[in-house]
Amino acid sequence: MSESISSVALRVRGYHLDGYGHVNNARYLEFMEEGRWAFFDEHSRLINQLKQSGKAFVVVNLNIDYRAAAVQGDDLNVLTGMIEVGERSAICHHRIVREDGVLVAQADLTFVLLDLQANKAAPIEGDVRVALTELLVGKEAFSA
Repeated sequence: MSESISSVALRVRGYHLDGYGHVNNARYLEFMEEGRWAFFDEHSRLINQLKQSGKAFVVVNLNIDYRAAAVQGDDLNVLTGMIEVGERSAICHHRIVREDGVLVAQADLTFVLLDLQANKAAPIEGDVRVALTELLVGKEAFSA
């Protein structure tokens, strides 16, 4: 698997479950956020570039495809990476895989850069663009 893709392991706990005994759909958002934090921990250059430029990532769209139920005790692996960088937005891909290799969920998260001083969206340019572009992978890299 590509070094541009981060991986974080999670175990499904009882508090993750809904009344049907499987992971509540909203919990997958938290699992994916944990994946993004791990991604940024592993790629600190990107975060440093953001801080230096006075920018922050802001989520503007999230599309989740739920594929299989996860239940208490399941060990999950959350894979996270950048798959597209545009002029004004970029897309982060998440894939949640159960220990037995079953795809549980996948998502594409679109974000923009927020200029923290002006409080408005900013173009993706300069060192931040370079850092993001260097991390790009194709979706096929998530299953390799």
